[in-house]
Amino acid sequence: MGLPILSVDSGSRPATSPDVFRNKLSISTMDPWNAFASVTMGEEPLNFLRALCDGFIAGATAGVVVETVLYPIDTIKTRLQAARGGSKIHWKGLYSGLAGNLAGVLPASAIFVGIYEPTKQKLLKVFPKNLSAFAPLAAGAIGGVAASLIRVPTEVVKQRMQTGQFTSAPNAVRLIVAKEGIRGLYAGYSSFLLRDLPFDAIQFCIYEQLRIGYKIAAQRELSDPENAIIGACAGALTAAVTTPLDVLKTRLMVQGSATQYKGIISCAQTILKEEGPAAFLKGIGPRVLWIGIGGSIFFGVLERTKLSLSQRHFDQSLKP
Repeated sequence: MGLPILSVDSGSRPATSPDVFRNKLSISTMDPWNAFASVTMGEEPLNFLRALCDGFIAGATAGVVVETVLYPIDTIKTRLQAARGGSKIHWKGLYSGLAGNLAGVLPASAIFVGIYEPTKQKLLKVFPKNLSAFAPLAAGAIGGVAASLIRVPTEVVKQRMQTGQFTSAPNAVRLIVAKEGIRGLYAGYSSFLLRDLPFDAIQFCIYEQLRIGYKIAAQRELSDPENAIIGACAGALTAAVTTPLDVLKTRLMVQGSATQYKGIISCAQTILKEEGPAAFLKGIGPRVLWIGIGGSIFFGVLERTKLSLSQRHFDQSLKP
């Protein structure tokens, strides 16, 4: 991530306290069509490696915090979606599988944000101004594809443990591979992409656009609570829209070797026939609550971490 442009009085050394650093960032010129970056960027060339590393750190930090805080809500959502007909939901073991899930969430979140940030910045330089809104959309999809290689096995193991099929992540991985092969760890991969690519692209696009509008109106950098509120709105809206896709993904991932559903279309047809259209909205309440709160925490932590890293780079640049 390149150094931000700061408005500094001639002949004076800029102050570097967090508050002054944030305020000076807001003085930078803001292009309403090109204000996606958390720190307003100047004309300096993109430091791809720095943006990649900063994204890894910020993404990993935000992902682990969110997953740890909101895991019980995710467990309830999964059990609601996996239940067929009038099956009862059990409320014990809401943190079942958390440790194993964090082992996957940390690298997956790091990879996603690590790829998203420099890709977005690169696309903003390539796209014409009237198409710059598509930069976060495309970057979110690209980051989602890369992260899916870790996300999907993590999600499969997590959801099988949440539904009581296994008691530990290592045991789950071993038995899934033994019974279903490596492909078992990627059960529901197509439905996962069908859900997560639109989700990642839409959520980050909505978030970036809301931040642009707010920053233009306020003519300053946003505070941590403001970033959190915008993240919550983006997350909740996207969660509601993509709930039917999440139901399909959950059913395909938890079926195991039973192969009740042969694919996405088969799964959708079976659910519609046996349970009706309402089944596609199962778990929408916990999902919207979980991702809404999660979006608030994730983007709040993400922006704070990115700001801290940018300030650190700035401070280092002042040293002789």
